[in-house]
This record gives sequence, structure tokens and C-alpha cells, in this order.
Amino acid sequence: MTVLSYTTVDVFTSNRFEGNPLAVVTGAEQLSTKTMQKIAAEFKHSEITFVLPPKDPTNTANVRIFTPTMEVPFAGHPNVGTAYVLGQQREIFGRPIGDTLRFEEKAGLVEVALRRTEGRVTAATIRAPRPLDIGTAVCEETIARCIGIDRSAIFKSTHQPVFVSVGLTFAVAELDGLASLGAARPNLTHFQEAAGPNAESNHDFSLFVYVRSPYEPWTIRARMFAPLDNVAEDPATGSASAALCAYLVSLAPEQTMSRRVTIEQGVEMGRRSIIDVDVIKKDGVVTDVTISGSCVPVMRGEITV
Repeated sequence: MTVLSYTTVDVFTSNRFEGNPLAVVTGAEQLSTKTMQKIAAEFKHSEITFVLPPKDPTNTANVRIFTPTMEVPFAGHPNVGTAYVLGQQREIFGRPIGDTLRFEEKAGLVEVALRRTEGRVTAATIRAPRPLDIGTAVCEETIARCIGIDRSAIFKSTHQPVFVSVGLTFAVAELDGLASLGAARPNLTHFQEAAGPNAESNHDFSLFVYVRSPYEPWTIRARMFAPLDNVAEDPATGSASAALCAYLVSLAPEQTMSRRVTIEQGVEMGRRSIIDVDVIKKDGVVTDVTISGSCVPVMRGEITV
């Protein structure tokens, strides 16, 4: 019998019972991948993490991230939340916790900076593990069918719907206003159809739709749907936010710029989240993407396996 400890936190919020819930599990060194997946399915959060000893002792931990249906190589809110949980401890695997953590993940090494308020860790900033990758275009009709909106609601002045990634791939599409965003409802059958020709080895078809105000174009309202991962809607998606923001900055006419973008997500679910993404572009190329957010603790407990 193995007894695991877990902590749950709400991520990308300063208010308990808002933001995106995350379970952080420790003591799982002896568990198989199959058992980890079963635990993730039991929690039914969009993701949970297992904190394991690092393969390279110069790093902080090896972090494995699971949705209810699969392991993923990278995600934003699990990294922010895991760093917050570890930041409450004095040490991890016999080493003191500093202000910068380094997580080994399937997407690569993820660096996390802890942020403190009056000496207490309240937030974290992570750096995307991979450069911006712009994939193929996505058919407008596919987007419209997946979320039950009219094709005319897809706004194409800035870009066509497209796959983008900085570690995990999402289809992104801009909509014509808050009414269209609020009307979106995921249709599992059409998501399954979309994943057929577009399925990838590390992630099923997931859709990030958003609205930009012409008056505040760098403040964005968004929703993310991933029913193929048993996540009908996600209240905060750092990896999708980072990919979208990096893509939008890459399209901006300025060849060199540093831009903070604020993503508001989860409003329609009653779990408002705020994600800050900082993007640096030099000579027309996005060179750095960081994701920041606050966290609040919710529960602690044990799992017997």
C-alpha cells in the first residue's frame, strides 16, 4: 500500500473557488504511468501533476502532467500551481527551495520564478519551453461546427484559424464579439471529426477562441474547449494563452517589441481567471514567452493506492 499526499490550489486567481483547480501529488515515485492516469481521471481536474525526483540533480524536480485522459508534455496552469505549492516548502528532495525552480518535463526544461508578497509566495512566472511553432490553417467550418456558431462569426482580419504552440498545440480562432464567444458550446461529435485528420501524437484537437477589443487589443477574453480530454471547457489555459500571445506578437508590424498581454478566461463558467503573458520579439522573431499568475490554496489530503 502506498500513501500519497496531495494539495489542491486554484491557479490564475487570487480568489478561492475561481481560476483553474489543480491537484499536486507527491510521493508517487513507485507508481506506474497507468496508475497516475487513473488518479488523474479520479480528480477530474483539467490537469494534475506528479512531483518526482529530478533525473539531473541540478534541477528541482521531474514533473509529469496528466489530463483525465492522457499525459501531456507541457501546460501552463500545472506549472504555475506546482511551483506555488513547492514554494510553500522549505526544501524538496533534500534541497532548499530558492526563488527559481527548474522542472524537467516531456516538452523540455521549464524554468519557474517564484513571486512573493511580504515574503510569502503568492504567484509564479514560467518560461515557455519551446519556440513559437505556427502550424497549418484550420478550416473555418470546422471551428464553427465544433462550438456551434455561425461561420460568419469567425473574425479573419488578423489571421485565419490556425494551429499554434509553444509546447502544446491548440487551434486558435478570433471571434467577432462577446456575444459569439458567449454562445459557443462544444460539440463532441464535431471535435472527434476534427481530430481525425488533425490528431497529433501528444494532444487531441483542442480549441482556443478569443475576442479582442479594438480599443484595448492586448487585453483579450478567451474560452478553451477540449472535450476529447474530458474537459468540456477549461477556466484557464496558460499554454494556449502563451501560444496565442506569441502568435499575435509575431504578426504585429513592429519588428522589435516587448509586450504584456492579459487574458481573461473562465468568465462564462463562473471561474474568472487572469493570465499575464509577456512576449519579446527581436528582429521579427519571438524570442521569449513567459506566463504569470497568482494562486490560492484550497485543500490537502491523502490518496491510498
